[in-house]
Amino acid sequence: MPTADPGTDANRTAPLVFLDRFFHIAERGSTLGQELRGGLVTFFTMAYIVVLNPLIIGTQQDGTGHFLGGSTESPDLAKVAAATALVAGVVTILMGLVANFPLALATGLGLNAFVTFGIAKLPDMTWADAMGLVVLEGLIILVLVLTGFRSAVFRAVPAELKTATSVGIGLFITIIGFVDAGFVRRTGTGPTPVELGIGGFLSGWPTVVFVFGLLLIAVLMIRKVRGALLIGMAGATALAILIEKIAKVGPGTASNGEANPTGWGLNVPGLPDTIVKTPDFGLLGEFDLLGSFSRVGVVSAMLLLFTLLLADFFDTMGTMVAIGAEADLLDDEGMPENSERILVVDSLAAAAGGAACVSSNTSYIESASGVGEGARTGLASVVTGVMFLLATTLSPLVEVVPYEAATPALVIVGFLMMTQVRSIDWDDIGIALPAFLTIVLMPFTYSITAGIGAGFVSYVVMRIARGKASGVHPLMWLTSVLFVIYFAIDPIKDVLGVS
Repeated sequence: MPTADPGTDANRTAPLVFLDRFFHIAERGSTLGQELRGGLVTFFTMAYIVVLNPLIIGTQQDGTGHFLGGSTESPDLAKVAAATALVAGVVTILMGLVANFPLALATGLGLNAFVTFGIAKLPDMTWADAMGLVVLEGLIILVLVLTGFRSAVFRAVPAELKTATSVGIGLFITIIGFVDAGFVRRTGTGPTPVELGIGGFLSGWPTVVFVFGLLLIAVLMIRKVRGALLIGMAGATALAILIEKIAKVGPGTASNGEANPTGWGLNVPGLPDTIVKTPDFGLLGEFDLLGSFSRVGVVSAMLLLFTLLLADFFDTMGTMVAIGAEADLLDDEGMPENSERILVVDSLAAAAGGAACVSSNTSYIESASGVGEGARTGLASVVTGVMFLLATTLSPLVEVVPYEAATPALVIVGFLMMTQVRSIDWDDIGIALPAFLTIVLMPFTYSITAGIGAGFVSYVVMRIARGKASGVHPLMWLTSVLFVIYFAIDPIKDVLGVS
């Protein structure tokens, strides 16, 4: 059989023909250029997570006083950033190759906050225990997908409570952003728990950086600039570096332990010694699959696991349908092509995030930006994933970002999550009150679990009061009973004489 001349047009276009056939590029009305642009735009729209995730999960100590990675002295943000980018890259490429869908994945905002503040910081809980729960959650969701049970669970929780959970997490993220930036501070005395700035007044150059970053991101979003969050954090960091160079603000806590209320939070901004660094993937595999059950007890661990499932379970369904609608890839039933494959990859991504100690990975609605640039196939996801893999070498950059430059993104993300509140029927107290309790108790108690639990229990009570208890799904009954036990665990222990 004759071989083709390597210089012929047929040989030169063979890779393009293969890509077109494998990803159905022309069949979906796209071009190679559109897929490449779409993949790049999606990456730059969501690349902020490589910086933001370390600042959420990497800066907090677990219930035993250890930072993610094992140190009790200081966080290792570069290691967290490298693992964050690695997992995002691998699972996004997998989405492109397996499901052929223009959907990117990375550590889920809101989910990482719950893992950090709702699980890892519980007394005696370790990061390994918390990430073990994330792995379990991903594996359970995978089983639910493969058995077809996921849609049944999806129907069990009222839509308004799903929305309220997302909104509540948004407010929770927002207060974390304000407090970490020093824009809102604990008073420590008197009846008022928090106040604006210091003594009710804003002061210090770091606050200027926070306000600048917040307004910059808002302006960029109004102007519909792609990658507004990433550009805003980069611009605020650049301003912080300039201010520190001139004003010598210094850290929020001096080396001798003295507090500097107007100093920088987390990092003192400055030009890094190096931008590119061989990534350290030492976090991979540092999880304890069942450790949480011995740390906090079976009931508490099961409730935490269910809360993770709830937070992660429903977002992907909505996200993939929204992206499919934008890309005109929905079938007659309103579901994307290869929807089961999409959900399988998403489930594996959740488990992979836990196994790599970067929290559950999930589908990103920011993928819509790539679709807006013309992406219609999984090739765009492959491009996005490759960019994330390249970003693993840029982890030193996160070590120069102060809280004040990163937290504006948290506030903006909180705002975006808050916009979903319009879909709740506020005229129906039977659903509005449970939704309200879900939303407000998350930031007010600094606990996502408390908000969800209060929403579930009050919803069942409202249904009973209306004489509609028979309409409550069995899973809602079971979960509400578990939450009652969760809230009353100390009195129950006292009655049973258990320490």
